[in-house]
Amino acid sequence: KGVDAYGLDPIDRKVLRAIMDVYGGGPVGIEALAAALSEERDTIVDIVEPFLLSAGFLKRTARGRKATRLAYQHLAQVKDARVELFAT
Repeated sequence: KGVDAYGLDPIDRKVLRAIMDVYGGGPVGIEALAAALSEERDTIVDIVEPFLLSAGFLKRTARGRKATRLAYQHLAQVKDARVELFAT
């Protein structure tokens, strides 16, 4: 629930999940993303986005933000680990 092995915290994962689940991986503009998350635009741009870009989880294009293959791979692993943890 806190910071994972890649350094992603809950807000990082929330942003990536929104891009992947709500916007089909992107591209999505910052205003639409902020509205979908009920987060301030500046919080995403100034705090969340720089880390996601530098870590390779997010790509910025002329048309908006896109989740990278690494983001999909990592979040799938996190989801799989959760399923295994709670499997009976």
